[in-house]
Amino acid sequence: MLLLFDVVSKIISLAIFFFGIIHIIKTNNKNNVAIFWAGYMVGSEVLFRMTGGTILYELPKYSVLLFLILGLYVEKKRHHLSVSYVIYILLLLIGIAFTDIPFTESIRKAVAFNLSGPILLGVSAIYFYKRKLSLEVVLNLLFVIVLPIISMLSLLYLKTPDFTDIVFRSNANFATSGGYGPNQVSTILGFGVFIFLVHLVLKKRITVAILLDIGFFIYLIYRGLLTFSRGGMLTALLAILAFSFFYIFSVKDKFNQLIKYTGIVALFGIVLVSYTSYKTDGMLINRYTNKNSLGMEKKDISTGRITLFVTEFEAFLDNPFFGIGVGGAKYYRQDKLEQLAASHNEVSRLLSEHGMIGVLVLILLLVIPARHILSQSFLPMAFLSAFLVFWFLTINHSAMRIAFPSFVYGLSVMIITFNNEKEQDEEEEIAKIT
Repeated sequence: MLLLFDVVSKIISLAIFFFGIIHIIKTNNKNNVAIFWAGYMVGSEVLFRMTGGTILYELPKYSVLLFLILGLYVEKKRHHLSVSYVIYILLLLIGIAFTDIPFTESIRKAVAFNLSGPILLGVSAIYFYKRKLSLEVVLNLLFVIVLPIISMLSLLYLKTPDFTDIVFRSNANFATSGGYGPNQVSTILGFGVFIFLVHLVLKKRITVAILLDIGFFIYLIYRGLLTFSRGGMLTALLAILAFSFFYIFSVKDKFNQLIKYTGIVALFGIVLVSYTSYKTDGMLINRYTNKNSLGMEKKDISTGRITLFVTEFEAFLDNPFFGIGVGGAKYYRQDKLEQLAASHNEVSRLLSEHGMIGVLVLILLLVIPARHILSQSFLPMAFLSAFLVFWFLTINHSAMRIAFPSFVYGLSVMIITFNNEKEQDEEEEIAKIT
């Protein structure tokens, strides 16, 4: 309720920022406290934007960036530094030299808007790369991330008008998204769905009772569907499928587990989609089957994103070596289409603004985690592959407007362990020797 007042929301966001810095420095990042502060801010970012709680629009990204850098700097244990991700950050900076935007626009804002997410990804990857975290710590981190997502659910319930006052059409719905961007809201709700599912599968509790966890799980899906933003929910579905695939291989009696979880997910899915479609006068089905309000198939399934992608690919072909410079895609599109719109796809933005350097960056970002994931056992593989799916699909429908994809990419390159105390003792002995 208090977050309905933007002053309160601003105070809370600033409190997280300052207390996080103090706690990380005071504890020398003992027990990886930096990732918990960063995770909480990642889960809170869209909530704070919905409630006017960001004094600076990019404050959550800068907060996560600072938390992770501080954690690396003050911690006493030595951490493996990935040269590949350092090179990745340096490659991104080359594009600044080729920035060419109208003189009436701010170069600083253009660079910050387009590079804050990718640079945060690099720092997140450096922090997590081959860092050993126990399964318990990973689950605790997911628990911390989902807490503000539960708060978002409450806010959505309070801010959504009565359904009789909402005119549902076959496009993204701001009224059911708390008046904020449905794309970003559904992205975070989708990750909340994944977190609850993981805890249910592993028989861990987020709330005090399993029935309450199931209730939140169902309501998260319901609210995600109501945003009418397909990207966040389809991404969550594919990430859950990736997790389930490798998880089934990690347990005994694989066939029975496959039948069991497939049946449960299918049952929940059919019931929820049917109910939500009924509540929205059938518009949900139209939305996901690419039909308009009259039931006629739309020509463009991507709601304009393909056009944006094509113009950015044309910019890459026109400037294949170094691209058109950081922030240039938006104005290139204005010249070509007389349409001033920021990119929704980080892949095409990298190609258009960074040229062949962008191609190299994409190869690095895909090959490193893929090789890392394939070297793990099945249960860690389940988590890491899901995190990589969340990153890749999110940047393809929502670019890097929020900190979430940058942070979750870092999670895909960590090492999940199952005997934390023994490995911690071994690391301490190594640290003493070195």
